[in-house]
Amino acid sequence: MDAVIGIRGGDEIGELAALAGWLRAERELEGAIQLVRGDIAETELGSGLDVISVAVGSGGVGVALAQSLSAWLRTRRSDVKVTFTANGRRVEIDARRVKDPVGLITQVLSGDDVAEN
Repeated sequence: MDAVIGIRGGDEIGELAALAGWLRAERELEGAIQLVRGDIAETELGSGLDVISVAVGSGGVGVALAQSLSAWLRTRRSDVKVTFTANGRRVEIDARRVKDPVGLITQVLSGDDVAEN
């Protein structure tokens, strides 16, 4: 299963690149992180980053992803929202307002109904 992470608000491309670097520094996530570029429009010379795809399988990758993403959110100074999609479910996590991002991400990864947080 893949989890897909996007950014809304602030410098979206810069924040997505920062998150990708943060996640790639986690040993448990080594080799699971892939940057996905958006389509190039006719008036553009190239595309920026669109989303991060994370291959989540067995072995605790999901827990490591939830904990690392939660830690990254706590470091954000700008008003950033992360969209997290897995198992056909999508949740938006506001860096400044969500109380328990680890629990929320874990619910999405497990396929449980997502409770408000």
